[in-house]
Amino acid sequence: MEQESSLTTIAHVIQLAVAPVFLISGVGALLAVLTNRLARIIDRARQLDALGPPTPEVRGELTVLTDRATYINRSIALVTSSALLIATLIVVLFLGAFLTLNVARAVGVLFVGAMIALIVGLVTFLQEVRLATRTLRLHSHQ
Repeated sequence: MEQESSLTTIAHVIQLAVAPVFLISGVGALLAVLTNRLARIIDRARQLDALGPPTPEVRGELTVLTDRATYINRSIALVTSSALLIATLIVVLFLGAFLTLNVARAVGVLFVGAMIALIVGLVTFLQEVRLATRTLRLHSHQ
């Protein structure tokens, strides 16, 4: 009977862990977008560097690219922190079940921390996007 009870407990913990696992999947997809964006910024900076001595216009664009890369790096760090907190939350859920500990407070703190890191990471990403669109030069075709 004890084995059935512990199996039920583990099944319940797995059910509780499913939502955070899906959240990690979404965060992983967001990290892929962020790293792809960073790669494009780096590629553009390398193209500009390859042109030779920078003109004032090129220096200005390199400055903007540096600022954008800074925002993206911060966003990647924050979103990665969120994923790490979510993964830690899953571990704490399982440890709480196996060791029969009350982990409710730790789970709550980890979840709130993960959401704050994700929110700040998304806001930082939005800042980078706004900087990119603000400096975008649209040429009219006549």
